[in-house]
Amino acid sequence: MPDHLLEKIAQLNWHLIQQQIDESGFSKLPPLLNKAECKEIIDTYENPDHFRNTINMARYRFGIGEYKYYEAPLPPLVQQLRDRLYPELAKTANRWLEQLGHDSSYPAALSEFLDQCHSEEQARSTPLILKYEAGGYNCLHQDLYGKIYFPFQVVFALNQREVDYSGGEFLLVEQRPRAQSRGHVITLEQGEGLIFPTNHRPTAGTRGYYKTTLKHGVGTITAGTRYSLGIIFHDAK
Repeated sequence: MPDHLLEKIAQLNWHLIQQQIDESGFSKLPPLLNKAECKEIIDTYENPDHFRNTINMARYRFGIGEYKYYEAPLPPLVQQLRDRLYPELAKTANRWLEQLGHDSSYPAALSEFLDQCHSEEQARSTPLILKYEAGGYNCLHQDLYGKIYFPFQVVFALNQREVDYSGGEFLLVEQRPRAQSRGHVITLEQGEGLIFPTNHRPTAGTRGYYKTTLKHGVGTITAGTRYSLGIIFHDAK
């Protein structure tokens, strides 16, 4: 992993990021991947040796497009992003548990968390690359693959909107109890990332914190081809 990428992750303003996550449920990251690194990840798409499974979204009525789950061992860039982003997000994950009245349970290192997954027979890798052509989209969903899951995941834009594709905005919908849902439409430039909840987030109410459920998806691509990288921290059953 290039030193400059390690430095970018280390130099992120994690205090601000955690504050944004607590307030809004999500936080955009500045460009962590440069153009060459984005291309390196995109180029893995055509090499079947990198993947354990390919999903045609239309077949399962998930949307229109295709995504592929990486096989372990992950490509170095993907592995390092997963390793390096996890520890700070684990701090927020444990704070969220405490706000909801639970004990902290997420270890400081990704390897220890994956040991927990594997103890529940969740041993299949989950980071994935997604490809959409014009007319493609992804229905609102959650990425839960077993009893154990990490409350955050991160998506990275791998090519440039309004150059390589148009449309395809990231969608995040918050399903508030006893209230109408709230939607967020988020655009990402090449190399930028977005941290968002996997399942729910704590929301402050008059009687303490309560759970608000979130689902995510992708709006319709109107032209070109859109690639993105999904970093999911828990493994699948």
